[in-house]
Amino acid sequence: MEFSVKKFDLLDELNLTQGVVERKTTIPILGNLLVEASGNRVSLTATDLELSIHTSCEAKVKKEGSGTIPAKKLIELVKLLPEGEIRFKLLENHWIQILADRKTYKMVGMAKDNFPAIPVFPHPLVKIPAKILSSLIAKTAFAISNEESRYTLNGALLLLKPDTITMVATDGHRLAVAEIDHKFAGLTREVRPLVPKKALTEVQRLASEAGEDREIEFALDESHLFFRVGERLLISRMLTGQFPNYEAVLPRENNKHVVIERGELNDAVRRVAQLADTRSHAVKLSVTKEGIEISASSPEYGEAKETLEKEYKGEPLAIGFNAQYMLDFLGAASEGPISLELKDEQSAGQMRPLTDEAYRYRYVIMPMRI
Repeated sequence: MEFSVKKFDLLDELNLTQGVVERKTTIPILGNLLVEASGNRVSLTATDLELSIHTSCEAKVKKEGSGTIPAKKLIELVKLLPEGEIRFKLLENHWIQILADRKTYKMVGMAKDNFPAIPVFPHPLVKIPAKILSSLIAKTAFAISNEESRYTLNGALLLLKPDTITMVATDGHRLAVAEIDHKFAGLTREVRPLVPKKALTEVQRLASEAGEDREIEFALDESHLFFRVGERLLISRMLTGQFPNYEAVLPRENNKHVVIERGELNDAVRRVAQLADTRSHAVKLSVTKEGIEISASSPEYGEAKETLEKEYKGEPLAIGFNAQYMLDFLGAASEGPISLELKDEQSAGQMRPLTDEAYRYRYVIMPMRI
């Protein structure tokens, strides 16, 4: 294998592989990239066995072939090299020689036969606009559970129907759901895979790199999910198991409404939460005809109280929420008014942005004892 490639082109693709490459692994080959040169392109593949990425860029290929290179050291070196062409050559015993200008480096590679086989991209099921997919992830992924014991909650439900696309995430304490109308040509059935959290992070990166006007080809087989944009392909293992019936959780009788500007509520909760209990992060919301009072207290720090004058016509109500859960949603919601919808002290509250009407975005949050 021997080829040369422009630093700028190579670095772009190397950056995409970094979220996938295993940093701490008991399988040394997973710390390497598979590099394959053929035709007028060089392709890079990285995997941690759960998630894989395959990408490529233009190159001048002198001799076709393939080898593996330590991923972290390669990107660190390429970043430090001057702009211009970098030449790669496979030597004996899997060593790789790298030449740039009058600089020479040799890296210890590993046998390419040890590199895991990557599933082949099947026939695409649908094309999803990158802008829509990226936005759905941003609105929901923060609600995914980090508890490994709750396996089916370690990802988001991607619900594809002929006319809509929905994403749902929950950790049992809060639930985020966003839905938008979009017609999928050729889709005649409902598809509802569970996408792992790490995969969603990399899909969002893929979408932002592609640009808002591009479409992501989506496919799946019995155990894998595939997301492809041009020459870039992300493959993830599908989570197995039954995602909770999220529709049963959505409140239907929250008839006590108060409307607050997103920025105003975000700033008030953030300030008040500074004096909240460090374990529970609880803040109290007291809604009366005078408006909404947000307060918190803790033995270590003291107490905080802020009042926002808002129109409210219902019965007075006091409820406790986890401040961080509120801030996660407020950070993802679009600017403008937020509708806070409550039923009573013991029932889940719901927050909805009122400006971003294309996305039917709802956030359900369980109350806390205060």
